Amino acid sequence: MRKPPDRREFLKTALCASAGLSLSPLAIRPALSRDRAPPIAPNRLNDHLVVFSGAGANCVAVHGPEGVLLIDGGLEARSGDLVKAVLKETNSRRVHTLVNTHWHPEQTGANERLAKAGAKIIAHENTRLWLGYPLQEPGRNGTYGPLPPKARPSETLYSTQKMTFGREQVEYGYLLQAHTDGDIYAFLRESNVIVAGGVVSNEGWPVIDYKTGGWIGGLVDGLQMLASLADDHTTVVPANGPTLTKSDLEAQHAMYATIFDRLQKLLRKGMAPDEVLAAAPTKEFDARWGDSTQFVTLAFKSLWGHLAPDA
Repeated sequence: MRKPPDRREFLKTALCASAGLSLSPLAIRPALSRDRAPPIAPNRLNDHLVVFSGAGANCVAVHGPEGVLLIDGGLEARSGDLVKAVLKETNSRRVHTLVNTHWHPEQTGANERLAKAGAKIIAHENTRLWLGYPLQEPGRNGTYGPLPPKARPSETLYSTQKMTFGREQVEYGYLLQAHTDGDIYAFLRESNVIVAGGVVSNEGWPVIDYKTGGWIGGLVDGLQMLASLADDHTTVVPANGPTLTKSDLEAQHAMYATIFDRLQKLLRKGMAPDEVLAAAPTKEFDARWGDSTQFVTLAFKSLWGHLAPDA
């Protein structure tokens, strides 16, 4: 079996190919058209913190004297409805700051709208860099980006950063290479809420975006890091689906660690992706999480840039 390319060359090749290639249409999250899009629905966690669903991903609004701190902005097609709902629910006049937990369209679709309105945009530096290229999200046809320069993050971080917004002490932390290579979490310490971004899903399998640096080993590490931050009273907001607890994070960590171990062993046997699918490495989890075809394919391919099979 040919030795996999090193990670840097692998990502370079994948990026160059992303504008012209289409993955198998096994999207976990189908694109939302306006006529069948769900309503933007608020779920108030306390008097100044609201989770909004229906925009393509969970978006979290923190209300303060400055306006709103919005963590993730949903799809571009839903951005107008989302912003309207956020301002109404929080009785605010503007979104002051937007945080992108990674580069995907479900997180950055409101960037251009809010940047034009004067919002500051915060993200990891890798997220800013990816938004300067045409990119393809796994399982989707076509490309996303590049975003106009003004719509890209105006403030970036490399590790951990803190700020105060209203009553909240907000900590942003880098999750290394996990779902992508620019994933960050936001820990709202006053409310004891962790906004986990794409590293955590509670609505089907997550996407392992190996073309922009994600891999299943990093996903396992990211879940462990998030669980270490939480306590028994922490509310965890995933990218998709209902909120979670620390014990839920620990259960997901154990599941993905098991799958990671199995995939490593299959790689070292020299198996191809179709053979790995036939081996059913997620079989006991599929009843809860659904069809794992896309997840297993992407997770297995994500190993190629990190692990080489034994000679």
